[in-house]
Amino acid sequence: MTPKELLYIEDALGHKQQMQSAFTDYSGRLQDPELQQFVKTLADRQCDGYQRFYNLLNG
Repeated sequence: MTPKELLYIEDALGHKQQMQSAFTDYSGRLQDPELQQFVKTLADRQCDGYQRFYNLLNG
């Protein structure tokens, strides 16, 4: 793997983590339970995507 490819992968994983953190934070601030659950679902999807991508790289 080239250094440029590695940087791309690190960026992609970092973006997934950042989005999960943001969605988790936003869901905690919302008052509407339905909207709060929707945003929590988005956070969970980011976490799942991170884990799948990470597992793909590790084998």
